[in-house]
Amino acid sequence: MTSGGARGRGVISRRAFLRLGLAASASLGLKRSWLQRLAPPFPDSERLGRVNVGKVEVKARPDINALAVKTLYEDAVVVWLRERTGSNPMRMNQRWVETDVGYIWAPYLQPVRNVTNTPVETLPATSIGAGMWAEVTVPWIDLVLDNPPPRSPWLRNTDSPRLYYSQILWIDQVKKDDQGPWWYRVNEKYGYGDLLWGRGDGFRPLTPDDMSPISPEVEDKRIVVDVSYQTLACFEGKREVYFARISSGAKFDAAGNAIDKWSTPLGAHPIWRKAVSLHMTGGTTGGGYDLPGIGWTTLFTGGGVAIHSTFWHNNFGEPMSHGCVNAQPDDARWAFRWSLPLVDPIPGDVTVTMPGGTTVEVVES
Repeated sequence: MTSGGARGRGVISRRAFLRLGLAASASLGLKRSWLQRLAPPFPDSERLGRVNVGKVEVKARPDINALAVKTLYEDAVVVWLRERTGSNPMRMNQRWVETDVGYIWAPYLQPVRNVTNTPVETLPATSIGAGMWAEVTVPWIDLVLDNPPPRSPWLRNTDSPRLYYSQILWIDQVKKDDQGPWWYRVNEKYGYGDLLWGRGDGFRPLTPDDMSPISPEVEDKRIVVDVSYQTLACFEGKREVYFARISSGAKFDAAGNAIDKWSTPLGAHPIWRKAVSLHMTGGTTGGGYDLPGIGWTTLFTGGGVAIHSTFWHNNFGEPMSHGCVNAQPDDARWAFRWSLPLVDPIPGDVTVTMPGGTTVEVVES
């Protein structure tokens, strides 16, 4: 996932936004005023797509060799009309999205919506303090760091912090701007200690139903991840009850070099930890990653390999990860709710000892 790229649409640049926000008074009110000015004018459509790479060419037809009619940069948001089968001969995925500006290769476009919410004015009291889990329901939310300097690598490496559609974070404070909007403070439970403010109407509080278990009375459960076909299937006994396309460990890096260390480990692995949201870090310089708010994380190896929600690509069906099983948010949530062990909404995290929970079988056909 890249972190640069030009921004259009007549909005002040995120670089300028952060510089102005942090150079201003330390009072939260002034920082919020900059955020308020940046409320993005997303297109008015039920289905949208966010460009998830630094730059894409919009094509006149769903063909990688077709005429480019426009160039879009990371985080541009377009109207998602429909998916089409097209041509990209050098890649496994042949899915294209017809948008209001032309055709974009589907892996470069995150499916998003722009659903605003009525912010809560008082946080619920819980066993781990006042707060709530909340999911981003708009294409992206700009943030301002409340306790500089930044600690997390992802914050140190960007001048424009954002959260993206489907990320899940813990909210531990709410405040109202003197000009009207409510703001939420993001406090990652398992992050580096950074505190960030963003517009509250872009977050949806998770409800008990979002984490309620599916078929909790069934004990004979297993998940089969097939790295040859890039699929995930959930079984109750011999009956398949769920199926999804995934992205397992990448076989090659960006330069085309084989990278066996990123392969998803074959074999049977019991689930040992589940967290509704986790900060995931790994890899090395040039091939590393640092990602906050990874939702519906189901860990099944001691090395941190997990099934989890993915927002930084839409290339499911092709190996993409550093070893984990990347899944679309709805698929990751279903597996999280269905598999064992069960997770209480608060704290939203559980670790079990051996023999562990539901077995994840990683196979190669």
